[in-house]
Amino acid sequence: MGKDKSKRRAVVMGGTSGIGLEVVRELCRQGWQVGVAGRRMEVLEQLQAEIDGVVAVERIDVTDETAGEQLLGFIDRLGGIDLYFHSSGIGYQNPDLDLKKELSTVSTNALGFTRLVDTAYQYFASRELEGHIAVISSIARTKGLGAAPAYSATKRFVSHYMECLSQLCSIRGLRHIHLHDIRPGFVRTPLIADGNHYPLQLDPKCVAQSIVRGIARNRSVITIDWRYRLLVAAWSMIPRWLWVRMPITSMHNA
Repeated sequence: MGKDKSKRRAVVMGGTSGIGLEVVRELCRQGWQVGVAGRRMEVLEQLQAEIDGVVAVERIDVTDETAGEQLLGFIDRLGGIDLYFHSSGIGYQNPDLDLKKELSTVSTNALGFTRLVDTAYQYFASRELEGHIAVISSIARTKGLGAAPAYSATKRFVSHYMECLSQLCSIRGLRHIHLHDIRPGFVRTPLIADGNHYPLQLDPKCVAQSIVRGIARNRSVITIDWRYRLLVAAWSMIPRWLWVRMPITSMHNA
């Protein structure tokens, strides 16, 4: 990202809370012009009033079939972008398989993700513009978590899809598109504020700094932090027949 800092522009989808909000703050701190999109217009307007560097806001629900068109209109309003950052996602511990929660998670984390990331990909590809697409997956993509089936599975989907897009860029010779799969561990955000105990919680501000630094260094996979890199390596070595028999009754036992 060697462009003149005063001209760098980004859209952060899902930037009203959690990791997305902290990435907005970090990008603005580094001189980016940031457009923030999300579902809650009153929160978006408050962010624009409070954070210097948030130059535009837009209400976009990723589950809306017109969300892609809305994103392109927002990008045009910004005058183009150098980074699309996708932080829109939900998740539940759902061992009872409440169908409404499962389908809502799939709709947001898989369908909504595909709708918006594909739009950003086509934006950079069709215009032959250099740009970055960064998405939040999770360490939950490593193994299937029975306590949170839809969340774990959709994070695997996100990570796998980004790998596919990376290969597609190689096939098509689109070296100007840079893709980033961001895999944080448990981050102290509203997503895990459900009364359960989660170990090794990460500070969202530090996570955002690691994310922006990883994007600047053009890292395709960004696992945060070193403790979770060790944990993921250990998980990956457990064979499936053993993993599915492990008594992991909630995400915080994982």
